[in-house]
Amino acid sequence: MAGDRVAVVGVGLSDCGRTPDKTATALMAQAARAAVADAGIAKDDIEGLGAHGSLLAPVEVAEYLGLRPTWIDSTDVGGSSWEVMAQHAAAAIAAGELDVVLLTYGSTARSDVKRKVRASAAAMPTGGAMQYETPYAPTLIAKYAMAARRHMIEYGTTVDQLAEVAVAAHEWAAMNPNAFDQERLTVEDVAAAPMLADPFTSRHVCLRTDGGGAVVLASERFAKDCAKQPVWILGAASAASHVSMSEWPDFTTSAAGVSGPRAFAMAGVTPADIDVCQLYDSFTSTVLLTVEDLGFCAKGEGGAFIGSGALRPGGALPTNTDGGGLASCHPGMRGMFLMVEAVRQLRGECGPRQVPDAELACVHAMGGFFTHSATMILGANR
Repeated sequence: MAGDRVAVVGVGLSDCGRTPDKTATALMAQAARAAVADAGIAKDDIEGLGAHGSLLAPVEVAEYLGLRPTWIDSTDVGGSSWEVMAQHAAAAIAAGELDVVLLTYGSTARSDVKRKVRASAAAMPTGGAMQYETPYAPTLIAKYAMAARRHMIEYGTTVDQLAEVAVAAHEWAAMNPNAFDQERLTVEDVAAAPMLADPFTSRHVCLRTDGGGAVVLASERFAKDCAKQPVWILGAASAASHVSMSEWPDFTTSAAGVSGPRAFAMAGVTPADIDVCQLYDSFTSTVLLTVEDLGFCAKGEGGAFIGSGALRPGGALPTNTDGGGLASCHPGMRGMFLMVEAVRQLRGECGPRQVPDAELACVHAMGGFFTHSATMILGANR
């Protein structure tokens, strides 16, 4: 990050869970207002906007919010889109192009099911390389299940170790009054849930909720006058892997193995320095591969590491402290919520779920089915 340092100066969430009375754009606006208020800035201070959801998403959302941005981004690489947009915005700010960028997201994924609204066909491409898989009708969960099973075959990972990811998430969610599912789970509860795609029962799978989130990024010059403690973007990197399963060289390795080391090197820290993690948890196996590929344990040792309780409150690597996508909220592109929770942890704002003395956070988001990875290292008092 050459040039001016860049910070997250405001974060906000919309109503989450069930919001049948709101549109996705209304949730974006609600989250945006919360983030702007959190930063203590005026709407007119916003120069850049990142959003998506339609062809003209940033322009449409800007009009809805009453903004006239001079910088926009609508990157879409799935759940990791927000970390990529933050990387783009930070680069533009560091280069002196502008001072303040708002990124905002909203989705009514749960309400859409109740309304019987079909998801966009663009969410799962069927042309190009995918045309060779589409006739076999592979589901998204089946692709993750294959990755989980491959890891079990290669390294002896057990289904109980995978279940611990969900158990840990629910331990955190039980301390978050805004989490959608605050029920504590046991490994036995996860095993007893309905089977969806071997080895996954329904408790291995993320929620489907409504919700929105927003972050405000600013230059160091601007950040010093904001209302809250700035949280600095110390490192950010992303990497693409594959879109068709036949082109995924190794089902046990993700692009986090590329983006993670680059982000850590940029930040000048190591995985051992991290106090708290916010990791994309669309499925339990997503977290398994991520902790290995980011270097929190060696390849093949993720099952034992997670099984030790490392992700739980008081564990060696406190992870997904709001309850994650498995227990708190997952409107479809959870990368935004990872940034919001990381910032709140580094500010010490998380009440009973606060990780003591948290100064460094690792945020890692994944798009598609291990298709794209984006890693950010955030720091307080740096």
